[in-house]
Order: sequence, then C-alpha cells, then structure tokens
Amino acid sequence: MTTAKRWTSGLLAIALPALLLAAPARAIVTSSTPTSLHSDIDGDPEADRQAVSREIERFRSSTISIGQAMAIAERRHAGATTADVSFDGASGVPVYRVKTLHNDRIWRHTINASTGELVGGEAALPLAELDHEDRDNLAALGAIRHRLADAVRVAERAASGKAISGGLVRERGRLNFAIVVISGDDLKEVILEPPGARTK
Repeated sequence: MTTAKRWTSGLLAIALPALLLAAPARAIVTSSTPTSLHSDIDGDPEADRQAVSREIERFRSSTISIGQAMAIAERRHAGATTADVSFDGASGVPVYRVKTLHNDRIWRHTINASTGELVGGEAALPLAELDHEDRDNLAALGAIRHRLADAVRVAERAASGKAISGGLVRERGRLNFAIVVISGDDLKEVILEPPGARTK
C-alpha cells in the first residue's frame, strides 16, 4: 500500500462475502479516529495536506480507473492476479503501480493513468526472493476465489467513492484486502476479509 494509507480519515471493516453475494447486511462497519498527517520530509502537516490534495486532484483527472489498470496489468500474463495496486501522481505523468502474481513471480507494471499504456516495461521478482510472510500472503491470495478487483468494487460501493489503492494486509492471523477510497474530500480505508483467508 502507498503512503495514502497514513492519510485515511475512516476505517470500514466489511465482510466481503456478504456484500459480494448481496446477502442481508451483515457487514461490520467501524470508524476510527482520523489519523494526523505526517510529512515525509520536514514534519509539516500543512505541506502534507497540500500534497495529498494535489494527489487526489491528479487522481480525479485521470481517465483510467484502478479497475482498468488492474485489468491491463493482468492481461500481460494469462492467469495473473493483482496483489497490490496504487496511484502515483507525484511523478511527471500520473501512473498506477500494479503488482501481479503469475507463475511464482511478482510482476511489477507501471500503467499510465491517462492512456492505459504500459510505461517502461515490466519487472519480475521470483517469490523465492520474498520473505516468508509475503510468500504466505501471496499463496493465500492464490487459494481464495475472490480477487482484489472484487474487493475494490465492494469497497467503492461501501465507502461511496473511488479506490486509489489496494492490497493485502495481515492482522491477527487474518489475511485481508485493504482498499483506500476517496469519498468526497476524505480518504477512507476499507478492510475486507475474503472467505477462506484465515491462517494460523
């Protein structure tokens, strides 16, 4: 996940299967205390807020959605699934950074947020080079039937906004999808637990 995770103004915990299957509202929704903003450079909260505002504005002016960026990256390798995606508006050209899992490798793609074109090629990292926890998380991702794209759609509905990043997080032995959604002028983090993702 990107640094946008630090800027979340709310936390929504939602049962993914209930929302995906349109079951009775069994979603657990909680709100956390808004987190204060921290600057990476000089500790200036106002400068950090302005940087966040610029990032959100660049995201809103992009023509490619996060779902489209994931689909573009997944099409590069038949059978690939997205493990992590984030919007990056800080560079000259706004892009999505997408990591996909395919054939025991993590593929890194940079997708132009205006045109959908691949920027600069792709890079692959064998899973064997990742630490044990990351390998376990990715193995769990391959074993569940719901994908990050499903979680993004659910999170966007739940938070009434547009996703700007998403990925896997492990909390208390559970592997969850964590999606950051822009809702109005707020950033909200939506946590979804896919069925079958519990681990020891």
